[in-house]
Amino acid sequence: MIKNRVIVYIDGFNLYFGMVNAGIENCKWLNIKALIDSYITHNQELVEIKYFTSRITNQPSKQKRQNSYLEALETTGINLIYGLYKAKEIECHNCGHNWSISNEKMTDVNIATHLLLDAFNDRFDTAILISGDSDLVPPIKAIHNQFNIKKPLVCFSHLKGITLPWQELQKVLKLLARKK
Repeated sequence: MIKNRVIVYIDGFNLYFGMVNAGIENCKWLNIKALIDSYITHNQELVEIKYFTSRITNQPSKQKRQNSYLEALETTGINLIYGLYKAKEIECHNCGHNWSISNEKMTDVNIATHLLLDAFNDRFDTAILISGDSDLVPPIKAIHNQFNIKKPLVCFSHLKGITLPWQELQKVLKLLARKK
């Protein structure tokens, strides 16, 4: 029997802050591999789990915790794909005070690139995306439209600030549901 090949794509920051915002901070040390394995059925084969993140900089205590978690993920065979963590200077227009805000960059682009390349290289039958980012709607639609037999599934890591992009993601999910 040929098994359905599954690749999981995880937006690491999105998952982390989704859990924090949902009030389930006790899951910060979530064993992602065990969780995914628990959902894989007898007719599926887990090909790979790809965890997309950026290494935190300029915050030693957070860096240490993140490094420990990422090292733990690697021991379970999860493939880590890194973007950038960039600081941006912000100035208060009222008082002139400056401060730095850091953000992860390139995660969405990396996820989209891997999704599309894996689809074109026929590496999966089902792609599971764990994110809450509406920027990933176009590659999901492209995979659905280009590959009639591929099943991209989206799992939302948080639903905070539900707006028009969420409605767009709902349309994608309805479209995918009709495909089954």
